[in-house]
Amino acid sequence: MEDKDRLGTKLHQKEQAEESRYFAERDRELINKMKEQREAEHEEEIRVLALNRCPKCGVQLTTRLIEEVEIDECEQCQGMWLDKGELEAMSAQKGTHWVKQFFDGMGHVLTGPKG
Repeated sequence: MEDKDRLGTKLHQKEQAEESRYFAERDRELINKMKEQREAEHEEEIRVLALNRCPKCGVQLTTRLIEEVEIDECEQCQGMWLDKGELEAMSAQKGTHWVKQFFDGMGHVLTGPKG
């Protein structure tokens, strides 16, 4: 009879261990899901707070019209920020010569002087 009780006890312990593992894994999954949700909410908050702010100093950007193209400008650090297509629109207004010179100069800055 004692062997039967020991076997029943071991079986009960095994069931408890499996149940504990199941709930531990479920809790881990729930915690990870909550962390991911919290991180996504935090990223969204940051995105909303940074909207239309200067990436350099954080001041609210203002809109300025240059060559019939609206650009974003920071009144504090004097930075100018162009959206997609705005540089091309500005260069079409004045011709591409100044844009080529600008990018040629940037290449010199990025790669160093030749010679």
